[in-house]
Amino acid sequence: MRFHLFAVLFSVLVLAACGREESGKAAVPSAFPVTVQPFSSVRILPERDAPASVIGKHEARLAAETVAVIAELPVDVVDSRDAELALARAEAGLAQSRARLDMAEAQLKRALALREKNFISAEALTLRETERTAAQADFKAALANRDTARRGVEKCTLRAPFDAVVRSRSAQLGEFVSPGAPLMLLVGTSDPQVAAQIQIIDAEGLKLAQDIEFISGVGRLPLALVRLSAVLNREARTLEARFAFSQDALPPGSEGRVVWHDHRSHLPADLVLKRGDRYGVFVAEGNRARFVTLEGAQEGRPVVAELGAEDKVIVQGRHALAEGMEITVAPETAKP
Repeated sequence: MRFHLFAVLFSVLVLAACGREESGKAAVPSAFPVTVQPFSSVRILPERDAPASVIGKHEARLAAETVAVIAELPVDVVDSRDAELALARAEAGLAQSRARLDMAEAQLKRALALREKNFISAEALTLRETERTAAQADFKAALANRDTARRGVEKCTLRAPFDAVVRSRSAQLGEFVSPGAPLMLLVGTSDPQVAAQIQIIDAEGLKLAQDIEFISGVGRLPLALVRLSAVLNREARTLEARFAFSQDALPPGSEGRVVWHDHRSHLPADLVLKRGDRYGVFVAEGNRARFVTLEGAQEGRPVVAELGAEDKVIVQGRHALAEGMEITVAPETAKP
């Protein structure tokens, strides 16, 4: 009787142990289930933007070129009366020098004629030649004085070097100014440009963009990239870009945003994962998960991905994956 009871208990224990072993094997799946989509169906062409403003193509700071008193501001003219008086005196001095030179040349010519007839001494002839040389020197000096005075008159009138408007003016009517004193800032009104500060990560995409627009309160205006600076702004860590209006233009001072589409294929930010110190995405290769590192990726931003159009990007189940993990693709996405 005892033998039969022992045999029954032994059989129960063996069956229980076998059941636990089979249960443990079932709890560990042979491959991790995931779903995939081809890269061509998940990639995006993100829209980028940057704050921008319309500026004049040319800017110039006009400064005084002479010592004078500002007489008129509406026409941007400084007092020119003293300079004109100096010019008149220089013109008169030049005329006097010309007259003395003409007289010296005439006297020398007469002396040479008398010398041929021996009616004048050699010393007298030398004196006439010396007088003529001195008169020539005086005339050259008077000519230089006249040119200097004329330039002084020109300096008294400030002229815009291009079509412009006055953005700021530091000069006031009646002020005494000296050479180099800043008077006003001019901003050109022809061929305005749009200036924007571009993030380094967006620079390459901007170079390839073709649908660039300036958005402001008046609507959307097409732009063309003129140049992108290669020098990094030390404070903002951005690159300055200049754009030209393709059609209608806005006046300098207008504010808005520059927008464009990056034509490089990007992965959405929610598909980007971090493993260790690297950002990337998992793709299915056969029955294994491969982690593809994405250079320049930032958390929360779409990132450029150089993947093939048919590469299988793991969409669901990606958070629990590790490099080389065995996977099984769900039937509904096995053939995208």
